[in-house]
Amino acid sequence: MKIKSLLFTFWVLCLAFPMVAQQPDARDILDRAADAFRREGGIKITFSVRAPEGNSNGSIRLKGDKFLLETEGVTTWFDGRTQWSYLASSDEVNVSEPAPEELQSINPYSWLSLYNQDYKLKVVKVGNASDDTTYKVVMTATKRSQDMQCVILYIEKGSFRPLKLSMVQRGSKDAVIVFINSYQTGKNYDDSLFVFDKQAYPTAEIVDLR
Repeated sequence: MKIKSLLFTFWVLCLAFPMVAQQPDARDILDRAADAFRREGGIKITFSVRAPEGNSNGSIRLKGDKFLLETEGVTTWFDGRTQWSYLASSDEVNVSEPAPEELQSINPYSWLSLYNQDYKLKVVKVGNASDDTTYKVVMTATKRSQDMQCVILYIEKGSFRPLKLSMVQRGSKDAVIVFINSYQTGKNYDDSLFVFDKQAYPTAEIVDLR
């Protein structure tokens, strides 16, 4: 389940912003990425994950702070307050109300507000010094107690769209890397999409953790 939890952190900044004349700093890049997302409407992203525990694929649909995340064997709905996680292997649904801190490992777009808290930000060169197409933004935790100690975002310069995400959890030396394969914006999602539908899972056991 560790990969599944880390996956939730991935979905970062799906954007479309014009370039400015001056080179933006790390906070400016993330601020405009956050702004873009809030004005973008519904978004759908497909992704693949490379982790020490193995590789996996999935998709996420987002609307504001709501999301529907589908990975291999796990489906998670979040309506802005309540979260439902369905585990296919046990035909079980866990219901909870995650705190803002917990959303770092659940809600992809929690980073849109959390990057302003307890993280040191900087822009560094991409591995290929001649690469003039990508921003590499490094987020380093300022507290050892934070679960996610380092997050690296690769953002396309021309569009400010995310390309890749690398993250290292507290107590681990291995990075989990998320590759964005495709994304679509301007989707018209009904709020009901982000709420668990009991009728669609009639045999599922409901475990209320609230």
